[in-house]
Amino acid sequence: MPRRSQKPNRRPASPPPSAASPREFRLPQNTTPALPPVEDFAGLDMPAGLLKTLGAQGVTTPFPIQAATLPNSLAGRDLLGRGRTGSGKTLAFGLAVLARTAGLRAEPKAPLALVLVPTRELAQQVTDALTPYATAVNLRLATMVGGLSITKQAGVLRRGVEVLVATPGRLGDLVERGDCVLGSVRITVLDEADQMTDMGFLPQITKLIERVRPDGQRLLFSATLDRNIDRLVQRFLTDPVVHSVDPAAGAVTTMEHHVLHVLDETDKKAVTTRIAARDGRVILFLHTKRSADRLAKRLLASGVRAAALHGGRSQPQRNRTLEQFKNGQVTALVATNVAARGIHVDDLDLVVNVDPPADHKDYLHRGGRTARAGGSGSVVTLVLPEQKRDVTRLMADAGIRPRTARVRSGDAELATITGAREPSGVPVTLEVPGAAAPAASRQSRKPAAGTGGGRSASRRGGSNRRGGANRRASRRPSAT
Repeated sequence: MPRRSQKPNRRPASPPPSAASPREFRLPQNTTPALPPVEDFAGLDMPAGLLKTLGAQGVTTPFPIQAATLPNSLAGRDLLGRGRTGSGKTLAFGLAVLARTAGLRAEPKAPLALVLVPTRELAQQVTDALTPYATAVNLRLATMVGGLSITKQAGVLRRGVEVLVATPGRLGDLVERGDCVLGSVRITVLDEADQMTDMGFLPQITKLIERVRPDGQRLLFSATLDRNIDRLVQRFLTDPVVHSVDPAAGAVTTMEHHVLHVLDETDKKAVTTRIAARDGRVILFLHTKRSADRLAKRLLASGVRAAALHGGRSQPQRNRTLEQFKNGQVTALVATNVAARGIHVDDLDLVVNVDPPADHKDYLHRGGRTARAGGSGSVVTLVLPEQKRDVTRLMADAGIRPRTARVRSGDAELATITGAREPSGVPVTLEVPGAAAPAASRQSRKPAAGTGGGRSASRRGGSNRRGGANRRASRRPSAT
């Protein structure tokens, strides 16, 4: 495929636009007209291997964000994309990155494309989604996140990686150690940029982007656009093509939102248990690791196949728990916000906020675990009397008009909304995810044919929070 040249120079960013609201900035206006959307992938100038793999994966029609952004990103334009989770953003940037990197080979330690994400789970999801396409165009893809061996990651980088998916904390460690050099990065993607800034990664992101090629392409995708995102846009994006879908509007049209008022903490526990015992999978969100562990233990004792997922578990444990949830061994995943982004499970139709989130962005991203890829689902929030005012404000900030009801654990309306039912009462014992990586992660350490180690390297990627890495982590937020 003919290579498009990189932009020769990056023009100074235009003055900051006036704010549209206290929370979100006004989207920048293009000075160069955007290319029109396409109706199908065949109309895009991409390598034949990518088009063939799209067909093999059953991806036949581009989602709106893909149809609108790909013609422009393939042409080398900077992009600012806003859309709720599950809207197809991964392929929107992934296909552009792979198409524009195809045919190139990276030097040791010097990736050619970089995708920054906020959490380990999202990093793995992006890697899993893009691996078949990277294989099709013979690009090496690897993941660098906290939680596993940084030494092994350094070894992967020394062998050469074209496309690197990373969390800011771990990538910063690798750069500081001299194991990764970003001066050859031609395309930089910030995925879920709002959460990265919320987690305190803005200074690290800034330092990392300052190290990539100054004439490179930048693609920024975010579900919400607050003032921190505005700072990134103004500093690093040049005349970006803007594609914006209001995340709240998308959530309203594809989800049902329910606020269920419960009498007290005792009845809330009974309601939660009955919902968790439903026929089908459910994610239950709580604030703290301790409360998630307690609820999972209580559900197991009542006969519900439950497991906790939070930042206090090792990365192999988290991987195994997610695998159990996806294959049905676990039906109730009890999670903190670590799972609010980056977890994709097919046919998940219910998310429950056992503890209402404090921020409207967290609400949108928790809810985004259901109704993905144009599907439907329900988001239920349990509210104690003293939480009523805060939840009313939360819904207004999220642009949600929920259906409300006052319920008790035995009410028929609760069963109608959530599928709640009485648990069996027979205690359940599940295999506890141990320190060993799951079988899928213990594949041969030799690179898979045609991938240059893409998937196996990504599965092994991670870090050990010991020694120098641990000391550095104490000075900045960790990539959970």
